Amino acid sequence: MTVTVTQLNRYIKAIIENDIRLSNVAVTGELSNFKLHSSGHCYMTLKDENSSIRAVMFKSSADKLRFRPENGMKVIVTAKVSVYERDGQYQLYINTMQPDGVGDLHVAYEQLKAKLGAEGLFDDSKKKKLPPYPKTVGVITSPTGAAVRDIINVATRRYPLAQIILFPVLVQGEGAAEQIAGAIKYFNTAGSISADVLIVGRGGGSIEELWAFNEEPVARAIADSQIPVISAVGHETDFTIADFVADLRAPTPSAAAELAVPSAAELKNKIRQSYGRMLFAIKKNVEGKKAILSRFSIKNPMDLINQNRIRTDNSVRRLINATTALLDAKSKRLAVAVAGINALSPLGVLSRGYSVVQKGGSLIRSITQVKSGDELSVRVSDGSIICEVAETKQ
Repeated sequence: MTVTVTQLNRYIKAIIENDIRLSNVAVTGELSNFKLHSSGHCYMTLKDENSSIRAVMFKSSADKLRFRPENGMKVIVTAKVSVYERDGQYQLYINTMQPDGVGDLHVAYEQLKAKLGAEGLFDDSKKKKLPPYPKTVGVITSPTGAAVRDIINVATRRYPLAQIILFPVLVQGEGAAEQIAGAIKYFNTAGSISADVLIVGRGGGSIEELWAFNEEPVARAIADSQIPVISAVGHETDFTIADFVADLRAPTPSAAAELAVPSAAELKNKIRQSYGRMLFAIKKNVEGKKAILSRFSIKNPMDLINQNRIRTDNSVRRLINATTALLDAKSKRLAVAVAGINALSPLGVLSRGYSVVQKGGSLIRSITQVKSGDELSVRVSDGSIICEVAETKQ
């Protein structure tokens, strides 16, 4: 009897799948040739020092992984053994996978921490300062846990002026990370009902219960928030990814409330101290001014004004006298100068009996310049004489 290849492969597959020991087997080995297909299925080879076996993890199982499988990673898988009829190849169909030696949550935590750290999301330069006097505090946590009661009690006791807005979310389990991230984004786009500072957290718990604060959507939402974020996951020794990304980390929800708002009592005390210092400074300044005024004999301001008027009048009088004396001196100097000029003037010479003879506007200095019959103009001190030349004599 002969069988087809398909029949043979199908027969072998049936034998393997009917073996209950192969329906759910735990296998440890090292990952190699790992590929994440666009469909979401994962294809890989599981090997040890001597052998290897092909394996596949379908999307429905791969979506439940909390870490990212990588080549060279040692893992423990639970799978069933079956045959891929087309190739006649037996392989593992993996249901679950976890790192060998450490938990899958620990590996996922370290992987995401390294990834976000390399992107600079933990850098101090990206941390925003908290507002000193917030008007509104947004609280993102479970509405039924002790964390929200602690935050409200501490915040309202410390700073009653602040309004507290609660955005209730799941803080553990499926969908918690998405709700927390959505709440942070809501406050950043809420407009008039937005907050000045956000507190994101919950009470303490196991790593599994706190895991929502280690997921990438929450870390990204905190990093993208324009509103300062305080991480308030209730664990004092261990850190979540949210702690690293947040602008400030508080060890407990109560501590987060103390960091978010100032103490009204401390502010009142500071105001009283400032008022006292200001009052002391004013008194000291007034006393100093009084001491300066006491050095003056005049007590009445009008007396000081009248004295200033007298000093002003005296100054004006001295200025007028000095100006008059200066003008008299200048006038005398001017009279002397005018007399000197007049003494040298041709008119001054004429006044002493001399005359000036001109012909046609030209001065006559010699008898050779005229002849009989010429008309001459003789200038004397008080006018001119027009005459005619009768004769000239040497």
